[in-house]
Amino acid sequence: MWRIIFINGAIAGLVAIGAICLSMSLGKGEAGATSQAFGYLIMLVALTLIFIGVKRHRDVNLGGVIRFWPALTTGLAISAVAGVFYVIGWEAFLAVTDHAFIQDYANGVLERKKDAGASDAELARVAADMEAMVKNYGNPLFRLPMTFMEIFPVGLLISIVSAAVLRNPNVMPAKAQ
Repeated sequence: MWRIIFINGAIAGLVAIGAICLSMSLGKGEAGATSQAFGYLIMLVALTLIFIGVKRHRDVNLGGVIRFWPALTTGLAISAVAGVFYVIGWEAFLAVTDHAFIQDYANGVLERKKDAGASDAELARVAADMEAMVKNYGNPLFRLPMTFMEIFPVGLLISIVSAAVLRNPNVMPAKAQ
């Protein structure tokens, strides 16, 4: 079971962060390539390994039958491993890019507000908010849990769906040998 959890979680986390970092590196300045929706779509696709891992655990280790709570626990464990690999990958990306992401993000938010015609007072407020965010993001005790919480809720959702679906042994039954 632990092997299934570790392998599926590691692959899911590495695929998610790898695709996101690649899209950010290749899509400099293009809003569509680095949008939040695109990032969560990548996570959703990568985290389908939760379903695969829970199904494999059900079929290989449990003889084709699993109850909801054990399936959910397996899915959450895969999600947690994926989250840890995602955080490690993000930290590596930040180190390679000299932590430029957060300043680029803050500058982009300010630029979009200016382009939208925000007043000077609103621009000053947004600039202060972005300055505080840049400062907070420099603190690993703020950044690491925040990064983990980007991916884990997606994994939680997929874990719940996987557990609900795979508790029925007639759904995608194991092939007879």
